[in-house]
Order: sequence, then C-alpha cells, then structure tokens
Amino acid sequence: MKKIALILTVAIALASCNSSKNVVATPAAGSSTYWQQHVNYDMDVDMDVDRYQYTGRQKLVYTNNSPETLDRVYYHLFFNAFQPGSEMDVRSRSIADPDRRVGSRIAALEPNEIGYLHVSNVEQDGKALLANEEGTILVVKLAKVLEPGQSTTLELDFNGQLPVQVRRSGRNNAEGVALSMTQWYPKMAEFDKYGWNTSPYIAREFHGVWGDFDVEITIDNDYTIGGTGYLQNPKEIGHGYDKANSGPAKSIDGKLKWHFKAPQVHDFAWGADKDFIHDIYKGANGVDLHFYYKDKDEIKENWKRLQPATNEFLKYFNEHVGDYPYQQYSVIQGGDGGMEYAMCTLITGERPFGSLAGVTAHEFAHSWFNHILATNESKDEWMDEGFTTYISNLAMNAVFKEGKENPNARSYQSYIGLAKSGKEQPQTTHADRYEYNGAYGTSAYSKGAVFMAQLGYIVGDEVRDDIIKEYFNTWKFKHPDPNDFKRVAERVSGFDLEWYLRDWTMTTNTIDYSIENTSTVDGVNVISLKRNGLMPMPLDVEVTMNDGSTKMYYIPLAEMRGEKKISRNVITVADWAWAYPTYELALEGVDKNNIKSVTIDPKKMMADVNKENNTLQLQE
Repeated sequence: MKKIALILTVAIALASCNSSKNVVATPAAGSSTYWQQHVNYDMDVDMDVDRYQYTGRQKLVYTNNSPETLDRVYYHLFFNAFQPGSEMDVRSRSIADPDRRVGSRIAALEPNEIGYLHVSNVEQDGKALLANEEGTILVVKLAKVLEPGQSTTLELDFNGQLPVQVRRSGRNNAEGVALSMTQWYPKMAEFDKYGWNTSPYIAREFHGVWGDFDVEITIDNDYTIGGTGYLQNPKEIGHGYDKANSGPAKSIDGKLKWHFKAPQVHDFAWGADKDFIHDIYKGANGVDLHFYYKDKDEIKENWKRLQPATNEFLKYFNEHVGDYPYQQYSVIQGGDGGMEYAMCTLITGERPFGSLAGVTAHEFAHSWFNHILATNESKDEWMDEGFTTYISNLAMNAVFKEGKENPNARSYQSYIGLAKSGKEQPQTTHADRYEYNGAYGTSAYSKGAVFMAQLGYIVGDEVRDDIIKEYFNTWKFKHPDPNDFKRVAERVSGFDLEWYLRDWTMTTNTIDYSIENTSTVDGVNVISLKRNGLMPMPLDVEVTMNDGSTKMYYIPLAEMRGEKKISRNVITVADWAWAYPTYELALEGVDKNNIKSVTIDPKKMMADVNKENNTLQLQE
C-alpha cells in the first residue's frame, strides 16, 4: 500500500517545513478545541549487517497537548509481529483469503530469521520505569503523571533483529535488497481525542505522533542509505551525496555514521544496500527527487524513465492538492510491493515500466494523503487509501495522456462487485476487523476512491476539486477524520453532506435507481423513476430524441439542501426526498413519440449497483 524513502540536502530545507516544536495551530474551520501531541526523537543506531541485528539508544521528548492527565504511555514494537505464534502469524493462517506475501511464512521462520524489538533501561526524566512488553505493544507506567501542557523526557535502549522479508520490512527481499528498515524502532503510540491508539500490529497500517526526528545510523561503509529526512553530513559520507565537495568517506573501523534530520513528520524509514545506484533528479519547486535502485542492467532503463515521470506526478499533486512541503522525496527499491513513509517510499523495482510508474504515483500521492493529511490508517483506512487511489489514477491519466473519461472506472467496477458479493462491511470497520482481506482492499482502495469521484457528481467537479485543496490547506500536518473532511466539503459547497458520509461509510446501503415506465398525465409525458436501494442520490437524467438531440434534467436530493451548478441547457426540477420511493419526472413540451430513450446518469459517475435498469429504450 505504501512505500517511502529518504533525502539529502545539507542546506537546511528544514526552514521551509519546520514546525515550532510544541505548538499546534488550530484549523481554520474555527475549531479552537483541536489539539495533537508532539514528540522529538533522538536516536543513535548501530547496524550489524552480518547478523541483521541492531542496537540503539532513543531519547524522546513527549509533549502532552491534550486536556487530559496521562499516567502512562505506549510504544509500538512492530518487529515482534514476525514471530511464530504472533497475532499476525495466526491471523494470516486463519483468515479465508490470506495475503499471499504472508500466508504461513511467519510460522516457518527460524530463530535467526524472525523479527524482534526489545526495550530496556526505560527512564522518565532520569527515573527508572517499569515497562511491560505485550506482543507488539510496550506499556510504560510513568513515574510522574504528565499534566496538560507539560513535556517529559523518556529514554530507553533497544535491540532488534530484522526479519526475513515477509511484509513491508525485512532483509534480502525477493529482488535482493539487503535492508528494508520500516517500522523498526520503538514508536510512541498516538493519543488523540479518541484516546490511546494501541492496536496490535496484525496486518494493516499505521498512526503516528507528529514530531521531529534526529537519527544517526552507523553501518558498514559499503552500504548506501536512502530514506526519511535530510542528510546532515554528506561530505563525510561520500556515496555521491555531495559530488562537488566530498572527499574520502570518513569511516571508523569500516563503518560510516549517517546523520539525518526530519522535521514535522510522523514516521522514519530507510533502506540500504551495497549495490544501490543513487540518482538525484531536480524536481519542481526545488524538491530533490532521489532514486535508489539495484545495479542491474535489466531495470536501469525503467528507473531512468521513472525520474522525469515522478517530477510530473509532483507537479500534478502540487496543482491539484497542495504544494509538497519538504525539499526531498526518495523512491527506494525494497520491501514487498509498495508502501509509503515520510518523505519516501519503498517499492519493488523489477516491474514493467507502467507498473513501476503506477506504484510510484500511488505511493508518492500518499505523501499528501497520510503523510501530510495524517488520518488514522487503522480506523479510517478508506480515506488515505481511497483518496490516494483517486488522485493517483487522475495523475497517471494526465501524465501519460491515457485519455480515460473516468480514470477511476475500475474502482467503480471493483466496488460494485463487492457490494453484490454479500461480503461487504461498512467502511467504519477497523482495518483488522474485516472478515476477508479482499473486502478490506476493495472497501479501502476502490470504494474510498469512488467516494471522492462520486462527490464530484453530487456537488460538481469544480467544487469537488476546490474541496480537496481547502481540505489540504485546513488540515495539513494534522490528524483529520471523516467528519473533518465532510465539514470542509460542506463549507466549500454549501451543501449538507451528512447523508453522504453516513450512508456511504457507515452502512452497506447501495445506490440503485431505475426507470419504471412512461405515461401521459394531463397531456404531459411523465417518466416514472424508482429508488430501489436504501442510499439516496441526486439524479442526472438524459432524454434522447429520435433525431439524436438530448435534453438533460437534474433532480436534486432534498436532504442536500442545495443544488450543483449546471449548464443553461439542463433543466432543474423539484427535489426528491429520500422517504418517497418513486418520483414522477414531467417532460414539459416533449412529444412522447419523439423520445428514443431515457437514461439515468449517462456519464456513469454514480455508483449504481444495477445499471441495467438505468436506461429505458422507447425506440430502436
């Protein structure tokens, strides 16, 4: 789903994206009660590339911006999921349709192949604390409670083992990349208006605290690293990071210390390999685009072609969502597919060019939809995956001039298939609670994309596009939830959209409208329409005449309390209220004998689950 990588610029682009450390601006929507926690991470890590093990020291300054007093904190220890008998292992072996990348592979791992992450010597402001490891969660009771507005310093030692590549993280992936270091450190759990977010790592994605990272990684000097943040010591590192000024790398005992800083992010990831080629492409708005890929002849051409295409994606997302706020983005070969992280992605790279570009577009789009607009990916997975799918499909269509009338048509088809399957669950389902992996994927990616595409059908495409930009400007560097998006959409459009969010995401109600028949009432031709599904929608209805000319009718939904802007030749008729199952559309001045056909939603932008009853053919 997501993949990400690193960056390099010495000159401190930090200024352009640096946040004041403990102050959080409130959204422009007038919600003065919004708050979010803040962390500063300082980590020093030493990597043993022969044993795939590492040790580290973490100092974390945690600021409680909430109105509540905290007596404990929680950390995620994600690597503990990669052990036989873990929740991830058992869930993968018991679900009806396991992820093929996982299956029963965790159960077969040997002790030197598993993943683990253990913590010791936990202190709060110099006082020793008791910490209890519970699978992938570390529970830490504080020695002194943390009052609203207070900060505390938490320090700990950690040691980990990078598992054989199974899911997202791992060593020696299928394409031979040595280290995919994602979800690798003790990560503070998020405390927000819903409370602590301590879901175990079973399969899905993440939620993190906004903050600043200062990370030093010591590794054998023949490895090249790419990942989150800005490289602080390129002259010492060499490896082509500072071609003009770097001399011999300053290795100590055959190792180099790489120093990165990443301001205003909620995660830190990196990848490393001895055979990485590292290219820097100068992107739009002064953004350095970094590419790390294996030195293999069969993939070089595609990775070179990818670089200008990635810059076109950057320009597209800047224009249609909002300006990328950092000065670097890294595309790193690694992982097991594609996964987004702060300022970078890890993707598998031995693909046809179309696939390579497509996964890059998707993962790069996640920089906006989750790594700037940081929704909770466990609770509201359809927002980050769906919105990303929507905008990356549009970007691919524009950049490669695909000419698709509806770039998200496949998402519509996929969603409708799920809706008819009997396996759909509401989108409010926690990402780990779907009965089927396939249902999760379609609900999050496809139905989520349709939510955004169909919003244009409801409020008008231009208004929908303005909503996306306003959503970005209002909620960047924060944790928006579905209601936050809805309120922005209502403010921009002037519509009441509670019904849309409720029916689409909180239920499995479907859209199904039909044309029943035609009749004549007092000399006026009337088209009888019926709502068969439980979810209401406004309707665009096209009447085609025998000579090929058309008349368009617009039936607003009463509950919207508004009407979209339409062209002059579209006739707006009376609202249709949800509780009325039928509607009589009067065709004033239209001779029934001249009507060839009547069609609901001729552009097919409404996710009607039965399109066969959307057209009534009166003449052949």
